Amino acid sequence: MTDNPKLTAGESAQVAWYVARMCKRSLASETVHQGDLERKVERILDKARKRQEKGQQR
Repeated sequence: MTDNPKLTAGESAQVAWYVARMCKRSLASETVHQGDLERKVERILDKARKRQEKGQQR
């Protein structure tokens, strides 16, 4: 896995929310699909990586 970027407070809260929802789904059933939440977390991390790269280019 690549290096995780530095997240803002809002992004950290969103990731924590999605991880908590994943845990809740996992408790309900181990075979439940969690791809939608995983994509949302990846989207947040991608946006943070782009922001970090943009800041380093200046």
